[in-house]
Amino acid sequence: ATSKPVVPVATEPAVAVSISVESAAPATPVAKALAADNNVDITSIKGSGPGGKVLKDDVAAVIGQPASKPATPVVSATPAPAVENKSVEATTSAPITAGIKPVERVRISRRRQTIMVRLKEAQNTAAMLTTFNEIDMSAVMDVRRRRKDVFKERNGVNLGFMSFFTKAVVGALKAFPMLNAEILETEILVKKYYDIGIAVSTEEGLVVPVLREADNKSFAEIEKAIVDVATRARTGKLTLPELLGGTFTITNGGTFGSLMSTPILNTPQVGILGMHTIQERPVVRDGQIVIRPMMYIALSYDHRIVDGSEAVRFLVRVKELIEDPAALMLEG
Repeated sequence: ATSKPVVPVATEPAVAVSISVESAAPATPVAKALAADNNVDITSIKGSGPGGKVLKDDVAAVIGQPASKPATPVVSATPAPAVENKSVEATTSAPITAGIKPVERVRISRRRQTIMVRLKEAQNTAAMLTTFNEIDMSAVMDVRRRRKDVFKERNGVNLGFMSFFTKAVVGALKAFPMLNAEILETEILVKKYYDIGIAVSTEEGLVVPVLREADNKSFAEIEKAIVDVATRARTGKLTLPELLGGTFTITNGGTFGSLMSTPILNTPQVGILGMHTIQERPVVRDGQIVIRPMMYIALSYDHRIVDGSEAVRFLVRVKELIEDPAALMLEG
């Protein structure tokens, strides 16, 4: 926006702007229009064009408006000598002071530094790609609604969603073993065991304790193990061996309200499943629009050894097992 010329106030002495006064000189139409728009007397402007013609830049310099090149305005309380063939520019003489903003310096913990290095290594090393699907959670929520009280009474722990997804992931890994592998120089190490990492959020960052031999655990054993490692992770009591050696990872951003995300691989693993928040949405069933509790799921994978079709089918298999708990009991 164009700034207005300095206007003297009646109770204060007028501020003289250092402008050389010359006799009327020719001016370009643009310069005349700019001067008129800003109430500037064009006859008082020293022109820098041929024959002393007043140019747009000359007018802009006086009113403090940048034109073809930036202008640094100057204001003087006393008249200053005119400079031949150069326009003298105007500004205020108020001092500029930089405001001091409050900040807090926080030392990065060793754990956070390790997390930073690991995540950047994953981005720099793996050819990461993410595929998405959505799951109708009606069947699982019905099982939990009918069995949660008995389950807790018998096992002393709540029946959560994580045990269902752990079982579904194991079933899908059995069908698509390349997601349970690791790149070892010029070889692919396909693992025949299922140690599933469960991402846990702590004050110092995300940690991934490993649930050993998840394929041999019952729903109750999985839920108890998850509660145990999550509690100890948040109190800093996990040991290093408990964080090493996983074959695949599950992370649940839905606990914080995430609708969709692209999780980063927990290298050297080549796959990670992202769960998200459950929302009631309209879907079509048998030609009818109905409301169902739906969850988006995401699979990030290392495209160097996992093909897109394989990753998509893996995610579809997880979806099928979650939507059919009876199949989950048999195959998970």
